[in-house]
Amino acid sequence: MIFVTVGSRNYPFDRLFKKLDELYEKGVLTDSMFAQIGTSTYKPKHYEYKDFISQEEFLEKVKEADIVVSHGASGSIMKALNAGKKIIAVTRLAKYGEHINDHQIQNNEAFNLNRYVLMADLELENLGECFQKIYDGTDELVPWVNKDPMAIVNMIDKFIQENW
Repeated sequence: MIFVTVGSRNYPFDRLFKKLDELYEKGVLTDSMFAQIGTSTYKPKHYEYKDFISQEEFLEKVKEADIVVSHGASGSIMKALNAGKKIIAVTRLAKYGEHINDHQIQNNEAFNLNRYVLMADLELENLGECFQKIYDGTDELVPWVNKDPMAIVNMIDKFIQENW
């Protein structure tokens, strides 16, 4: 099962859900999917969804999932990493009204650089390829081991300092 989460902030992410429907229509995706779509106005055609879910339901969906697709919120990504899931990170962009700024680029790039997640390109053009890498075992993802509670904060901070 694939679980998609985009958080509960008041910003839609319609282009992600449209892209996922396209991937079903092209036959790239065939697994069942559940999406938490937040305030998105686009209503998925090929998979189950709810606008919002409780924290308990979120954790249950992460537990059930083989793959988690998450926007660039470090909390959502960390919960999936701590559950040992394969993650595809997608980035909300300010130019589409998906967030107030583009900070998710930095978060997703930091996780991707360390090979904890696969990061879809900013326009989501390679999203199908990200799924395919997981399906065929060529994703080269590194399992997250949480030894230091500040490790992820330090990793993101280091990445930002070195690249921005």
